[in-house]
Amino acid sequence: MDFELSEEQDLIRETARDFARAELEPLASALDASSDGADKAARKTARDSFLANLRKLAGLGFMGLAVREEYGGTAAGAIAFSIAITELARACASTAVTVSVTNMVCEVIQAIGSEGQKRAYIPKLCSGEWSAGSFALTEPGAGSDPASMTTRAIDDGDAWVLDGGKIFISSAPYAGVFVVWAVTDREAPRGKGISCFLVEGGTPGLQIGPEERKMGQRASATCEVHFDGCRIPKDALMGRLHGGYHTAVTELAGGRIGIGSLALGLGLEAMERAARHANERVQFDRRISGFEAIQWMVADRAAELEAARLLLMEAASRKERALPFGKEASMAKLVATEAANRACQDAIQIFGGYGYTEAGVVERLARDARVTTIYEGTSEIQRMIVAREIFSQLR
Repeated sequence: MDFELSEEQDLIRETARDFARAELEPLASALDASSDGADKAARKTARDSFLANLRKLAGLGFMGLAVREEYGGTAAGAIAFSIAITELARACASTAVTVSVTNMVCEVIQAIGSEGQKRAYIPKLCSGEWSAGSFALTEPGAGSDPASMTTRAIDDGDAWVLDGGKIFISSAPYAGVFVVWAVTDREAPRGKGISCFLVEGGTPGLQIGPEERKMGQRASATCEVHFDGCRIPKDALMGRLHGGYHTAVTELAGGRIGIGSLALGLGLEAMERAARHANERVQFDRRISGFEAIQWMVADRAAELEAARLLLMEAASRKERALPFGKEASMAKLVATEAANRACQDAIQIFGGYGYTEAGVVERLARDARVTTIYEGTSEIQRMIVAREIFSQLR
């Protein structure tokens, strides 16, 4: 396998890196602070800045990196998507996760939507007319086990009526469209009676709850979403009736490349900052980068992060070539997210007391990294997927 980036992929990486440093990094700490119980004016200013950057990223083509040009996408592929998310996450994980999820929404519509759905929804997301898209899958009793969902979609003649609730839905307050999974056949075997729908933001009966106060990635809104007699057109059904569970599982594999890439960016940024600090910090009349304890932390984390990068490239490459990539995506997310958390914790240790303060930046990176081992499938779920694939090949 050739690990060199193409000219287009390298340009996308440089564009993402330049934008992240110029536009995202100067605002990241302020967005983090203002999103945690700040006064309304500060919160509004932060949200406006956040949304403005999403529109700029859309203008640069980052909201549809694997979407065909006829629908307004960049058609750059999964590898370009991965490296872009990594660069954005180094500056602002909240922005990176919003871009990642919006790309997922575009891709699932492109994969199973009707031609009318593709032309109605994807261009609005890719162009920035809509700030973001949302996945509405997780429920209070159906997190790692989506087959246990209870949200229902009732066939009411000329419409579907949605009732139920979802939790931990990213970008809900400013999403232009939600991809929603609901039970359409309660008598079907587990996972067989679930269908997928497109619900536009602002639809009557769609209720967005307050934003969760989170440990990290605070600028990315995370909310409960409720459906109370929410009527949607009959053609809001996306893909095959009762075939939504397979779609959810398939699309989550692609999302794991995104979250693994995000985690990689956080880990790389934390260790680069820690290494620079170690090379400047003097104790006992020498730079602390000369101490073996520091060298080993930096070396071990660098090796793990490089391994994560290669796993992500393999998973993204297989996706681009239309090869099975579920196991590879799970491996990549598992290794990248666990490595990122270790890198952030070691970065705090290298910074010492300064790393424990908000001014030290690595404290924010560590908080942002923590959730990456949880959402888009926990590390435990990734291990189950990988083990299942390995054992199935022995039969």
